Amino acid sequence: MSAPDGREPLYLAIDQGGHASRALVFDRRGLPCAKGLKTVGERRAQPGWVEQDPEELVASVRDAIAEALAALGPRASRIAAAGLATQRSSVVCWDRETGAALSPVLSWQDRRAHEWLAQFSGRAEEIHRATGLMLSAHYGASKLRWCLDHLPEVSAAHARGRLALGPLASFLLFRLLEERPLVVDPANAARTLLWNLTTLDWDPRLTGLFGVPAECLPRCVPTRHAFGTLRADGVGVPLTIADGDQAAALFAYGEPHANTAYLNMGTGAFVQRTCGHYPGDRPRLLTSVVYHDGTELTYVLEGTVNGAGAALAWAGATLGLADIETQLPQWLARDTEPPLFLNGVSGLGAPFWVADFPSRFVGSGEPWQQALAVAESIVFLIRANLDEMKSFASPVEQIFVTGGLSEYDDLCQRLADVSAMPVYRPTEREATARGTAYLLAACPAEWPEPEIGLWFQPRPNPALADRYRRWRELLEQALRETGSARG
Repeated sequence: MSAPDGREPLYLAIDQGGHASRALVFDRRGLPCAKGLKTVGERRAQPGWVEQDPEELVASVRDAIAEALAALGPRASRIAAAGLATQRSSVVCWDRETGAALSPVLSWQDRRAHEWLAQFSGRAEEIHRATGLMLSAHYGASKLRWCLDHLPEVSAAHARGRLALGPLASFLLFRLLEERPLVVDPANAARTLLWNLTTLDWDPRLTGLFGVPAECLPRCVPTRHAFGTLRADGVGVPLTIADGDQAAALFAYGEPHANTAYLNMGTGAFVQRTCGHYPGDRPRLLTSVVYHDGTELTYVLEGTVNGAGAALAWAGATLGLADIETQLPQWLARDTEPPLFLNGVSGLGAPFWVADFPSRFVGSGEPWQQALAVAESIVFLIRANLDEMKSFASPVEQIFVTGGLSEYDDLCQRLADVSAMPVYRPTEREATARGTAYLLAACPAEWPEPEIGLWFQPRPNPALADRYRRWRELLEQALRETGSARG
């Protein structure tokens, strides 16, 4: 694809995340040329509720784009295409005529409807086979039904035939593009508990089961699609890629490799392994489509750790450690025996799946040692997911890590030690935006790293191995006591 003026093209990658909206411009070699960033807030009005302001998110994306284009200057005319990657599992309702939001954005972390969802537990295996998801309130169906049941503006719009509802990605596409498309890509549709992995469309059995009106959902289209026109700096730019944030991150350094586990550590931590074909039903893990070009499909097996950066933020607030992120590197470097932390922050995810698991420390320690225990629990949960994946795929040979938490050297080293695998951290860790740019550039054969990153080789660490063993035993015991142990 050439730029509008025939010169070397540039690609605008938009990454709307839980804490910020980013707009990055890349050239065809994957080199960043300009960047814009706007932070966004969230509300936690009740335990288990996590909301964001949809208008703030729209404005933040527009502001980030404007900042990036201002930094780019005259070269903005060379932008050939734009792409959007968003938080998966976050949903919103809006008026399909005016575009006005009718609900907050219910974050992927939001679990307000988990008690309502429990009535479908007898059909959990059937739902997993159809969608690749666990029956969890993290995903969209129960949140959309909650909006219909509890927000008068939503039910009124439905009665008037003006309601649109679905993934955050669809709302942003509707608001940002001139054509106001009502569409959704596979990666975001697949996080609703309503989308069928094999038909690649909404499943009428599931929309009926959860009481989500199918006529209000966006139309399902591939990842690569003519979504519409983004007006950027007075120039119309075609938006041709829409994807989930974790899905796009897989492609940050080119075509992903089957022997590698891809780990993105941010608010949550997500472990993914690519499959060249539909892997079938895999209990306790997720199956997703991460890319669909209209013909070929890329599937992944995925494990989720909900309490990664979210757990550190929880620890900072709970333990009174306002500067936990700046002090964590020196705490990780100390030779100490921290307590253990059973991490249910934002719900215990894969491979255990307990929405309301109570977090707790086991053992005593100073607040900084407890913060260290929280950090180690993230690594331990990642190890548990890697172990689960061994049953369903060829052995993993290495781990490729990106995301904000990957900046902690000693956290990466602990991951290498406890997994007994080398961990590679690239220098450029804006994985979601860079992966979006790779897809925008039509997956070029050459997509070199701007600079070689750092390898963390596994080392013998008996103390850490013993803590992991004790942590795993304590977690399994806690699951048995609450009746949540896996069969």
